[in-house]
This record gives sequence, structure tokens and C-alpha cells, in this order.
Amino acid sequence: MLEDGVYFEGRALGFLGTVFGEAVFNTGMTGYQEVLTDPSYRGQIVTMTYPLIGNYGVNPDDTESRQIFVSGFIIRQESRLFSSWRAQESLGEYLKKNGITGLSDVDTRALTRHIRNRGAMRSVISTEDLDIESLHKKVLASRSMNGADLAREVSCKTPYKWEEGRRDFLKDKVKKQGQQYEVVVYDFGVKHNILRILSSLNCRIIVVPGATAAEEVLKMKPDGVLFSNGPGDPAAVTYGIEAAQKLAGKLPIFGICLGHQILALAFGAKTFKLKFGHRGSNHPVKDLMTGKVEITSQNHGFAVEASSFKNTNIEITHINLNDGTCEGFSHKFLPVFSVQYHPEASPGPLDSQPLFDRFVSMMEKKK
Repeated sequence: MLEDGVYFEGRALGFLGTVFGEAVFNTGMTGYQEVLTDPSYRGQIVTMTYPLIGNYGVNPDDTESRQIFVSGFIIRQESRLFSSWRAQESLGEYLKKNGITGLSDVDTRALTRHIRNRGAMRSVISTEDLDIESLHKKVLASRSMNGADLAREVSCKTPYKWEEGRRDFLKDKVKKQGQQYEVVVYDFGVKHNILRILSSLNCRIIVVPGATAAEEVLKMKPDGVLFSNGPGDPAAVTYGIEAAQKLAGKLPIFGICLGHQILALAFGAKTFKLKFGHRGSNHPVKDLMTGKVEITSQNHGFAVEASSFKNTNIEITHINLNDGTCEGFSHKFLPVFSVQYHPEASPGPLDSQPLFDRFVSMMEKKK
């Protein structure tokens, strides 16, 4: 049931119950497990546009965080038979075991078109309350994404070290190099593959809660700081914005997704809510510095207003070729840059992974 009164019926999938969240869609053909465990989906009910989901099962290596973070999951058809040499269980079993309520046998084309036309909106999935009027009232009383600080809900509670590198699944070995650079990662909902890539690039990583004060980070004397992805309204993450303002100019900084938006707000820009967001693994982004186009993995419902930067030393570096929105910026003099999309992918193409090398080069120059 959507907040505008439109509803869809389907077959119960996973855990039986009632869940609320913002209705959004993801256009990826694969990567459903990474989507489920991406903390940036906190507070959202995700519809997969590809019609057959679950055909390669679920395995522990493809998780992107400590748990499933989506509120609910909607698909056209569940593949109960799965085939992959790494799979350990079916999608349905995985959802049920983790307490996630979903629907299958839904006309996801119609639902996706409706969200595109009307925009992302509050919604509910229920296998218990089947009364249309009752559900509509419940949706209208549920939480809105605007003004919601969801990063605080998904962030770690205490600092921890990350030591796992990228996996080579064919050789079943973890690729890990030395620890030449000390990196502090602000956890607003960080995906594990960001940490794996950094670890494989000679980085020793300390992950800190999103609300960690800049003064605490400076005491650690890191070589660089990364502001991670995460869910919710970036303007509500005031503690992250304050930390970014205090750290800019003192250390090399790399921002990803929500981290990009937080850095933009720290430099005086504004953010706004997209009509239906960018979610999938096939979004074209143009690098204005090189003229090259990258196919990127994305997951965000807010964007930076490119024309709103008050700092004249900010340079827009990337734009989305679908709608022209800001996909990246850098400072002309300070070692600060960020992108709206996900260079770590998981799922998605690897076009943008050299951005991590750029971050490492910044730290090398600073040394």
C-alpha cells in the first residue's frame, strides 16, 4: 500500500508481518544480496525491476554489512531453485531467517512506473492486516524520509579495526597488502567493499561512529579520512557536517554518496530530494575533467544542488548523464574530493575503482 492509496497484491515472501518504508526501485539485474545488506537502504522497501530474483541463491561472502537493512523487499518472481557453486541457501530462506517481510508475484513493472511518475513515497507491506482503509491510515502515520537521520541508526557504536582485503574467489584467498597509510572511515552506513578495497591498497583502517568528533579523529593522526555512504536525509546529519568542516584542509578527504552530500553541505551547498532517486548498477556519469563516461553503481534519494556552493574554490567534476545532477566535486586547493555514486560497486561495474587510487595518491603527497 502506497501513501497515495494505490496498492498491489502478491504472495508473501520471507517473514510474515507488517513493515513500513519508503517505496523505491532498483534496476540491477543481479546483486540482490548486496542490495539487501546495503545500510543505505535503511527505512526503504525496495522493488527489484528485474523479473527473476533468487536464481543464484545467497552466500555469506556477498553481504555488504553486518545484517539486512532494507525494511521490505518486492519482486516479480522468486526463484526457489538456485544454482551457484557459492550458494548456501535460497533467497526466501534468507529473508525469513533474518525477519524480512516481502512480496513476490507483484507486477513490478506497474509499481516501478507508478513510482517514476509519482515519486518515491511512504508505503507498507503486510501479510496480517489486509484491510485497505486500515493500511492506508497506517501509511499516512508512518515516518517520512525528509529530515530523517538514519545514519545514526546504522552506524557502528564503537570504533573498530578492519583488516579483510578483497577476495579472489577462484583461489579462495584474501588479497591484502601492507599497511602504509592510516585511514579513518566515518561510518554513516559503510559498505564492506569500501573497506576491502582500501585494505588492499596498503591502508590500515579504523572505522569510527558517524558522530565521532573531529578532534578525536585528529588525535589518531591518520593520513586520510573517508566519509562513507549511508541512508536518510544528509541535512539531518549535522554532526557529520560539523566534523567535515573542521577536518577540511587538515587531512586528505574522500566522500562517497552520503559522505559526498555531507561534504557538500560543509562547503555551503544545499541538497534536495530526488523524485525517485538513482538506484541500480547502470547509471552513466561523465567525468568533466577527462571527458570520459563511466557506468556506475548508485543508491541515493537525495542529491547536491550544484549551483548552491558558496565556496568558489569548489569545482564540479562529475555529472549524471540521465538527469544532469551533480555526481562529484573537488576543492581546487585542498585535498578534498567526493562522488555521489559507489566506486566500490558490489554490485556493479568496476569503472570507478581508480578513485580509491586517487585517494591513496593524495595521502602519499601529504606524507
